[in-house]
Amino acid sequence: MTEQHLIRIAVPNKGALSEAAAQMLREAGYAQRTDSKELVLIDEANGVEFYYLRPRDIAVYVGEGTLDLGITGRDMLIDSGAAASEILALGFGVSRFRFAAPKGAQYSLEDLQGRRIATSYPGLLERYLSEHGLSARLVHLDGAVESSIALGVADAIADVVETGTTLRKAGLELFGEPILRSEGILIKRNNGEVDAVALDHLSRRLSSVLVARNYVLMDYDCPSELLDRASELTPGFASPTVSTLARQGWVAVRAMVPRADAQRLMDELWDLGARAILVTDLAACRL
Repeated sequence: MTEQHLIRIAVPNKGALSEAAAQMLREAGYAQRTDSKELVLIDEANGVEFYYLRPRDIAVYVGEGTLDLGITGRDMLIDSGAAASEILALGFGVSRFRFAAPKGAQYSLEDLQGRRIATSYPGLLERYLSEHGLSARLVHLDGAVESSIALGVADAIADVVETGTTLRKAGLELFGEPILRSEGILIKRNNGEVDAVALDHLSRRLSSVLVARNYVLMDYDCPSELLDRASELTPGFASPTVSTLARQGWVAVRAMVPRADAQRLMDELWDLGARAILVTDLAACRL
């Protein structure tokens, strides 16, 4: 019997991405660790071996070919400069990477030329400035970059921003366009060989979780003469499923709709004349 090759996947071991990544993998049907001190978990049933690593190191391991795939942040992948690329956005850990300066300074992007910029992401920032024809002195800090201006080591900062509350408390304000919109992503090595079937299964499972989180199944009954107008409201992915009801002149309709729009669509369908409107959560799907 041929020995099964386990696909090796790096997962964040701590930080904002850790639990979200583990939860998504659980929803996709993969086993996940129950002990935070566990460094490796083998899921033989699905042919996967999970390695729990620092989020910032994951792109390096994948880029070097030590591991097949990894889950990390888009900002960390770009900052690392690793020979790895994004293959699927995962929808969690969303954040923006922005410039900030003292309130009232009224900086523009061009004002950063030759200035000191504190950041925890020098690789990402250097690439961005180069793309815009700018040169600056980058001050690499591991964290709390918002204090760097008050302490006299920087003129501006570039950092991950969620609500902006911390920046405002430090007397800073955002300026310029967002440098990057980051989120959790699935990555693979550039030109690396990964088992095609295993990668396809993983990608499809993770994609199905995204669909299940963002869509619901809507069922309703409506008069046949209103079907075209109702279908415009709920077109589904390909088209709605329509079945004839025992009640003459009525049909049953089923379609997937965006979760965020479900309540509004129920109101509009009811006002149109549809009845028995039901919404059901999705656990998994293949589209």
